[in-house]
Amino acid sequence: MSLIHALVAKGSTILAEHQAGKRDFSQATQTILSKIPPNNSKLTYVWEQYLFHYISEGGFTYLVMADDSAGRRMPFAFLTDLQRKFASAPSSSSTDEIPAYGLQGSFGPTIAALMHTYNTAPPSDELTRAQNELNQVKDIMVQNVEQILSRGERIELLVDKTDVMAGQATAFRRGARTVRREMWWKNRKILALSVLVGLILLWVLLAQICGAGLNQCGPSKS
Repeated sequence: MSLIHALVAKGSTILAEHQAGKRDFSQATQTILSKIPPNNSKLTYVWEQYLFHYISEGGFTYLVMADDSAGRRMPFAFLTDLQRKFASAPSSSSTDEIPAYGLQGSFGPTIAALMHTYNTAPPSDELTRAQNELNQVKDIMVQNVEQILSRGERIELLVDKTDVMAGQATAFRRGARTVRREMWWKNRKILALSVLVGLILLWVLLAQICGAGLNQCGPSKS
């Protein structure tokens, strides 16, 4: 037996369900229903050797518990068929005022019959449709991964450019320090040369007045 327990719920309120086995999984199903987000989603929960597959759309949750050996394609085909049958049922248009298990008598047998069909001879067209949907999801996931990888490549290129600019800035700072040191020594050399030239000019001027030995400018002897 592949499909064990199936239900239709609105939020966390179970409207109808069918259990093929003898073991009670009500606590597990209630826990999973409380964790399903309000937005449309498809997901699989793992619990022991069982898988809980669900489709949440339009405020309704279609959930089936299956053996791990059933995979995902057949249970999701069952859920898609269950969702279509529930949407076409007359009672689905007035579920706002229906209490918990309010559709058990009218829709419970539909769940039971559909589970029996998929456990014995699942329709091939439903399996094909489910496989196509899974392939579409897979293609979307691959496309998203490719976009992420492409974005990562652009980030790596940006990081490379940033590293190059940082290297250029470091080289510029080193060059600026070298130029400043060279200019400082050049200024010191010019200053020293200017002092030396000034001293020479002063000596020449004094030599013209006092003689080359600067001895003629001393106090005169009486």
